[in-house]
Amino acid sequence: MDNKNRRIFQIIDGVRKQVGEGFEVTSPMPGSRIRQLSPFLLLDHTGPMEVQSTDKPLGTGPHPHRGFETVTVVYQGALAHRDTAGHTGKLGPGDVQWMTAGAGLLHEEKHEEEFSRRGGVLELIQLWVNVPNKDKLAPPRYQELPAATIPVVNTPDGNGTVRVVSGTYAGTKGPAETFSPITLLDVRLQQGGKLHLDLPADYNVGLYVVKGSVQLHGDRKAQTKQLVVLGWNATGLDIVAEEDTTFLVLSGDPIEEPLATYGPFVMNTNKELVQAIEDYEQGRMGTFDS
Repeated sequence: MDNKNRRIFQIIDGVRKQVGEGFEVTSPMPGSRIRQLSPFLLLDHTGPMEVQSTDKPLGTGPHPHRGFETVTVVYQGALAHRDTAGHTGKLGPGDVQWMTAGAGLLHEEKHEEEFSRRGGVLELIQLWVNVPNKDKLAPPRYQELPAATIPVVNTPDGNGTVRVVSGTYAGTKGPAETFSPITLLDVRLQQGGKLHLDLPADYNVGLYVVKGSVQLHGDRKAQTKQLVVLGWNATGLDIVAEEDTTFLVLSGDPIEEPLATYGPFVMNTNKELVQAIEDYEQGRMGTFDS
């Protein structure tokens, strides 16, 4: 193995669970390697699942968040969003939503109405991303990134593409604004396609296989719904697709601050968590009229 390639700490299988009324989810994180993946806190992979035709969209009803961001990448189907900061949105295949909970809000995520009536396959990834202490109580923010606004770069061998959601790849900058340095890449490689990445040695790096199978550094295999946690000893990452494969590269400058979490709240101290719970219970994160 090239000594300029990152060490592979662990390859993690996800745990299956049900979220709300309409999301069949596999989650490889959070887990014991959460420190090695900061600022990323959680990865939920919904589907691919068959949604039956209905006039009453399923999903998760109003629930609170404070102190972090949710990033949703849709692969199949369609999702509808609304929150108490006044943001609404509809996401289809290729679209990305980057929502900053900030000081706190309630939001709702459901299958989009027309998609629900039609039925079909739903597949999406949702990440939770931490923010530095100084930004935890920032005003809520909503970035809706339609597929057409996300730049696509061909891989050097011509056998794949890299969608740059945030950060940079090959001199191309992604549209998402972030509170700390984050490079989020949505990659597709054809069978036999190769990709070499160089990311800052002090960044945390993970690779999540959405579908397919890859060889890493020529001697480790990762496949559908597995998360690879990489080390900091070098900058390089060599990937070869064993079949047509889609994967996410999660890379960022770690937030080396205390972490206190309770359900949908991500703060730095227990005192701040108690305040978040009180603010939610007192309605200070907003309410929906209906």
